[in-house]
Amino acid sequence: MSLLAEDTDVADLGLRWKPGFAALGPAFLTHLRPTPLPDPYWVGHSDAVARELGLPADWRQSDTTLAALTGSLPVAGTNPFATVYSGHQFGVWAGQLGDGRAIMLGETEGGLELQLKGAGRTPYSRGGDGRAVLRSSIREFLCSEAMHGLGIPTTRALSVTGSDARVFREEPESAAVVARVAPSFIRFGHFEHFAANQREDELRALADYVIDRYYLACRTTDRFNGNAYAAFLEAVSERTAALLAQWQAVGFCHGVMNTDNMSILGLTIDYGPFQFLDGFDPRHICNHSDTSGRYAFNQQPNVAYWNLFCLAQALLPLIGDQEVAVAALESYKTVFPNAFEARMRTKLGLADAAETDRALIERVLKLLAAGKVDYTIFWRRLSQYMADGNAEPVRDLFLDRAGFDAWLLSFSERHAQSVRSEAADLMLQSNPKYVLRNHLGQQAIEAAAQKDFSGVATLLTLLETPFEEHPGADAYAGFPPDWASTIEISCSS
Repeated sequence: MSLLAEDTDVADLGLRWKPGFAALGPAFLTHLRPTPLPDPYWVGHSDAVARELGLPADWRQSDTTLAALTGSLPVAGTNPFATVYSGHQFGVWAGQLGDGRAIMLGETEGGLELQLKGAGRTPYSRGGDGRAVLRSSIREFLCSEAMHGLGIPTTRALSVTGSDARVFREEPESAAVVARVAPSFIRFGHFEHFAANQREDELRALADYVIDRYYLACRTTDRFNGNAYAAFLEAVSERTAALLAQWQAVGFCHGVMNTDNMSILGLTIDYGPFQFLDGFDPRHICNHSDTSGRYAFNQQPNVAYWNLFCLAQALLPLIGDQEVAVAALESYKTVFPNAFEARMRTKLGLADAAETDRALIERVLKLLAAGKVDYTIFWRRLSQYMADGNAEPVRDLFLDRAGFDAWLLSFSERHAQSVRSEAADLMLQSNPKYVLRNHLGQQAIEAAAQKDFSGVATLLTLLETPFEEHPGADAYAGFPPDWASTIEISCSS
């Protein structure tokens, strides 16, 4: 597909743009254009995200749109930029970081930012090439939309475009660009950057921008004697706690929970070495680079709190009192467990709360861990049991049949007053049939490397509506093959 097919030097996506983050000024960002890639092609796209942005129905029909979303053609009305931030990586202060391969096109009038990841080197690339490879771009595209389908707050992905240009990682690979969408890509690390450099004016400007755009209620709260910055920290803590509860409930491992990968809006951001659990192992490490297990599945809630403490330190010059800053983090300790228990209660089909629920949840998680039972399949089969009364399919998942039988009896007693069909409906709407397992992503990636993008499209369809049955697609909801356990996903992914 030639980009010369349309004689134009600018792509008009039919969107209106506003200054947004760029209005903060040059201390926060550097304006630059993406670096073109030759002969781009479509790999995957989300019409749902296109509608959210307000793109026209025929948005993919133009060669100029393809070029624009690959970074090869300027977009009318935009002044692209990359932002600077710092952060802690694997618990160690890493100093200045920034958008090393992501370039923001801008913010639409509808309040959504559009960013190209893999669009070329920026001043913050730290010696990197600024590119993304096809495999990681497909994984990010699919997981962004999978998380949205699960109802988990996340950045979104409009498209993946590819090019036969070579990118060198462990070996030469095809280049690709993900068009990412979010209300904001601001991270904890943006605040850490200005605090670490003792630039309080910029720190205050950034905090004021975020509060006035996304946390306006903090301006009028009575919390902390009207201290808006402390109230802001508390609100971010509570959003983060709720997000972590959703991650844990669905069996999602992020893999790289550095402070520069934590969204100030409580969104899942930066999909690298992520994984949805297969066999349930609370100590599972999905990132091959995480040799210490810092970001193991069961460590995620504590790491999130640690990251929030780093954010509190960054905001301390604005909050003005260390005790107040620490107090602003306190609600995390109650919001997370309460939100997690509520999520698990819903997975169990329980519409109300009882004192025995926590013990019921803890018992089943211990059973799952002891037998390394497939997490997603267990919950879906339990939902089916509630619908049809046949316990054998779910019982067959356990070697400890007696232990499961005892738990199932307690579960049934807890539901003694429930309307079974209503509980089953709740469970089927809470326990997905489809998640983005590593082997499914790998199969789609291998096909895409041969220019067969049908696997990407099929997975997107299933993951957009993961609670539906999708007749004929049961193979995508089955047990992972033995070779799935040999897949290694690292930070280089």
